[in-house]
Amino acid sequence: MRAIMLFVFLTLVILPVLPRAHFGPYGVRNAFDIWLMVVLIVGISLSGYVAYRLLGARVGTLLGGILGGLISSTATTLSYARATASAPQIAPLAALVIMIASCVSVARVLVEIAVVAPRSFSQLAAPLAAMLAMCAIIAGALYFFSRREKTKMPEQQNPAGLKPALVFGGLYALVLLAVAAAKDFFGSPGLYAVGLFAGLTDMDAITLSSAKLVESGSTTVADGWRTILVAAMSNFAFKFGIVALVGHRALTLRIAIAFCLALASGGLILVFWPTS
Repeated sequence: MRAIMLFVFLTLVILPVLPRAHFGPYGVRNAFDIWLMVVLIVGISLSGYVAYRLLGARVGTLLGGILGGLISSTATTLSYARATASAPQIAPLAALVIMIASCVSVARVLVEIAVVAPRSFSQLAAPLAAMLAMCAIIAGALYFFSRREKTKMPEQQNPAGLKPALVFGGLYALVLLAVAAAKDFFGSPGLYAVGLFAGLTDMDAITLSSAKLVESGSTTVADGWRTILVAAMSNFAFKFGIVALVGHRALTLRIAIAFCLALASGGLILVFWPTS
């Protein structure tokens, strides 16, 4: 109830009073639009959190990965990696949940693009959907090897707090400015560099900013989906680093194989997917 009330506060109290005028360099920032994106991201995360609270911590493996991806795939990766440090026997199941959560994080990107850039959705989404399909195949293979195991989903935190919302709003505004400046000064390579660094810990801000620039005509569709895909690949690499640092070596080996296949598919898409 507290999480829902905080979401109502973010949506019905703060959002309506924000100015809609653009400000700052390049005119890409707008207080109302920025907070609207905050509401969108908090709403997606909150839907997973509410389902988790209603269903309880002991949910099925598949649902645990889905809810983890909706709430935070990075936090889910950290939670399960830590669990394998003291219980290495759950490594096959942990790898499956982490992979499912990562699949959901890519699917979440497609939802964000559909909301922010509906006119460009089909062109932006196609290469990302191809990577999602590969990730789903990898998750299916992991499921085959761990389908008989059960585990308890780690405790999840409420994503609808005011502080996380403010942090994401600030990050999104910075990424908007960085993307516009990178495009102006360095062209496409600058956009990809921003995607690489922005995607390390959070894919939402770079996805929303890139999709908005494509929808407004400020950058090309090819540059938009490539930037988002680079961010997704960067996020996969970051999560592997988490597993390698805090997880058991049995989990590290499984995630290394799974994520390398996912990254390889992303690389092939970057190289061979038609740009027009």
